Amino acid sequence: MNLNVRINDLIILAADSNIESAMRGILSRQQSLNIRRLNSDIFTHLNRDPGCLRESHLFLRNFIDTYKYAIVIFDREGCGEDYKSRDELETTVENNLSEIGWGGRSIALVLDPELEVWVWKDSPHVDTALGWSGINPPLRTWLINSGFITEGDITPRRPKEALEAALRQVHRPRSSAIYKQLAETVGYKNCNNPTFLKLRRTLEMWFPVI
Repeated sequence: MNLNVRINDLIILAADSNIESAMRGILSRQQSLNIRRLNSDIFTHLNRDPGCLRESHLFLRNFIDTYKYAIVIFDREGCGEDYKSRDELETTVENNLSEIGWGGRSIALVLDPELEVWVWKDSPHVDTALGWSGINPPLRTWLINSGFITEGDITPRRPKEALEAALRQVHRPRSSAIYKQLAETVGYKNCNNPTFLKLRRTLEMWFPVI
């Protein structure tokens, strides 16, 4: 290792700009995550989800000596092997990273089925970010009436389709800014999504408050 090279805390390889924006929003909330302030860089893979699955180790091998830790994050749906489970896909990527020198300081995060599974929380911030504040019927009622969720559900069975339909209903275009706004405002306390919990546990372990 060249001791004159600056060592940064974290490099993230994301499948697309929406995931990138969500991660930027999440990492801005050090207090909510119970982590210290860190310096990080986020890149997107040109080949999106399949690229993150099959080629992330090739991309990240160039950064082994300049970052302490690495995260690869992509959607299960659209990755080219979505017949496999989230755990299987994460293990594949983590094994590839370990073989080139990232062992013990990298993780893979597979969003199952896709990023939008992180969007749907029982929070007024969701209504605001999606342009539904003050609209009747309220967003959650509309989701039930439209068949996206049933009474008592939080997350639609098809989260991406539900998001796109909700935005169309209020004539709002889908954009990366929406994902960043949600990540910056929606509370994390009651989030039990396994991929998000893995992210949170890992960040607390890597970057504890001193």
